[in-house]
Amino acid sequence: MLKKGFDEKRFNAEYSQLFPVIFRVAYRVTGDVGIAEDLCHEAFIKYYERHEPLPDSNQAKYWLIRVVKNMALNHEKRKSRERKALSKLEKITPQYAESEEKRVVEDELKSSVQEALNKLPPKLRMVLVLKEYGGLNYREIGAMLQISEGNVKVRVFRAREQLEKLFRGK
Repeated sequence: MLKKGFDEKRFNAEYSQLFPVIFRVAYRVTGDVGIAEDLCHEAFIKYYERHEPLPDSNQAKYWLIRVVKNMALNHEKRKSRERKALSKLEKITPQYAESEEKRVVEDELKSSVQEALNKLPPKLRMVLVLKEYGGLNYREIGAMLQISEGNVKVRVFRAREQLEKLFRGK
């Protein structure tokens, strides 16, 4: 059953237009296609359940990117806690932990780009993900993260510089 006052055509148009953008953000933060898709779908469900619709597609885009970014970062925090718990479990049951550890390592090694992104500090990684995969400009990123446009430019420069060093093996 559709919500009262729900504009299905607008929602479908925004879904088609914005899903690829928020998917790129979620994927670059999580490094997993399935998880990124799930997070994007959850973000659109939250968007649908909003009490008041956003006035235009640009505001919907920024809202969805912010929501999926936060959900992806929360997922990564949970994954980190799970890894720590798995490490503790390894001391108790080495065989199980070794097979799980191998699976986790294999998952993390899927993409060298994702691996390098994960090594960046969160502040640098986020601006680079929003710039390169979210398609946002410096001003939009600054507004979203509540930092100055100049600070965004510095962070993007530093992130690219660190990525280059990681790829060169320094």
